[in-house]
Amino acid sequence: MTSAAVVAFAQSPCERRGSGTTGGVEMLVPLFAEVFRQTGLSKGDIGFWCSGSSDYLAGRAFSFVQAVDAIGAFPPVMESHVEMDGAWALYEAWVKVLTGEAEIALAYGFGKSSGAELRRVLALQLDPYLVAPLWPDSVSLAALQARLGIDAGRWTEQDMAEVAARSRAAARSNPFAQLSGDVSPDELLKQPYIAEPLRAHDCAPIGDGAAVVIIASGSRARDLCESPAWITGFEHRIDSAAFGARDLLTVPSATAAAAAADLGAVDVAELHAPFTHQEILLREALGLGPEVAVNPSGGALCGNPMFAAGLARIGSAAHAIMSGRAESAVGHAASGALLQQNLTCVLRK
Repeated sequence: MTSAAVVAFAQSPCERRGSGTTGGVEMLVPLFAEVFRQTGLSKGDIGFWCSGSSDYLAGRAFSFVQAVDAIGAFPPVMESHVEMDGAWALYEAWVKVLTGEAEIALAYGFGKSSGAELRRVLALQLDPYLVAPLWPDSVSLAALQARLGIDAGRWTEQDMAEVAARSRAAARSNPFAQLSGDVSPDELLKQPYIAEPLRAHDCAPIGDGAAVVIIASGSRARDLCESPAWITGFEHRIDSAAFGARDLLTVPSATAAAAAADLGAVDVAELHAPFTHQEILLREALGLGPEVAVNPSGGALCGNPMFAAGLARIGSAAHAIMSGRAESAVGHAASGALLQQNLTCVLRK
């Protein structure tokens, strides 16, 4: 088995575009051009392509096939797809590189959340027999988890508001963020609830977007990038889909994925936490101390394009290394209700 490194990353601005606007192809074509510009590669140099998206979000079967138009129908390519966030597509691409089936692989994720009633669509991720028929929306479920933590003394609404304020302040330097700016926690706490104890700032905004990451084998990485972000560990784990079968105030799958990826000490952590209290849970689950810079990009709370946000967290973590701002980082992605599925990608200089 060989080694692999991230050599390029690009993402689109996260925006709430609404119906009748850009789709997957329109978002992806300029991103492919950008990562090719960064590396000097062309489409013909990519040995394996893998995408992450959702037919449920798009509202039609095999929706990812249309996005393949961004690659080009000819000549034929080795291509795959996961009905998950693009972070899981990157995992499949990483396996292809490690096993020698490809020297260079490209993973991408895209989603248009504004074209659907997202809170309702995400209910389709739930237990299809006992929970999904009740149509509990994603925000209301997260509110139950947040209330459990408050009642257990694990955090307060003030703690949650501080997470939101810090994220928006960090996002000022991120031109791709949907939300950014200076706001005090006290001002945020004056806003009304949308699902008590959650306010709008506690929830990731609905937005459309895409992300692209190129990885390369050890023999090619330094030719394509001056300072590659080497993947030293990459794992994903899953908890039970039955809410009564797990403690909602712990994230054992995140802890297990971090341990399997040999997380260790890192300078930067990009966490895919769509709700403020979930960042607190993930910090604890991954054992991140106050010395770690968490979500310097602003994270999902400042832009959460479905099925691209997790890949963007890994790309942002890698970019911190490639740009010289960090020597080690972890990118995290989550999927499913209440942090059911978790993936960690450990990157080092």
